[in-house]
Amino acid sequence: MKVAPSILTANFVRLEDELKSVEKGSDYIHVDIMDGHFVPNISFGPAIAAQIGELTKLPMDIHLMVEYPLNWIDKVNFPTTEFITVHAECHRFAESIRRILYIGKKAGLCIKPSTDVEFIKPYLAQLDLVLVMGVEPGYGGQMFIQSQLKKIEELARLKEEFGYRYEIEVDGGINVSTAKQCKDAGATMVVAGTYIFNYEDREERILALK
Repeated sequence: MKVAPSILTANFVRLEDELKSVEKGSDYIHVDIMDGHFVPNISFGPAIAAQIGELTKLPMDIHLMVEYPLNWIDKVNFPTTEFITVHAECHRFAESIRRILYIGKKAGLCIKPSTDVEFIKPYLAQLDLVLVMGVEPGYGGQMFIQSQLKKIEELARLKEEFGYRYEIEVDGGINVSTAKQCKDAGATMVVAGTYIFNYEDREERILALK
């Protein structure tokens, strides 16, 4: 299982130290960008995201929780950006996927708990990552919604049946128990915030998830 700590939960006063504390064992750093419209919360913009990329050796997994991702994609195209993920519920998401691929990054598509896998089936062949939200996006510390395991199973089935390349990532409510449930359902990658950053020994928590 790949692990991407969510920097949103970190102490930004000590950003460099926080990033260093999760590098060992992690595969990516997950960067949530929220515009206060698509979700009710605001995180940070491209300037802070650029600093995160400069302060860590980990590649960035950027999650755009924004209404108009086409206005953001080029702004988060940093040297260490590997994935850029947009929401299936946002404006012009199909065009956004094409733009991400055009600029040479890996394209991700995220679905909220209320969005069915059926809705994104026509786009799966284009994707490098499908992000299943285990909670309603916007805030950390929520409980995992168990019904999302069925989506993970369906995505894993489709991936095997058609030979798709995408990672199946899960974000929200992740701890050692729910990570195992997600892995058993077919997930290949998890995002964790409070489970890692609210604990002193971050390496121990990351290895537990892996």
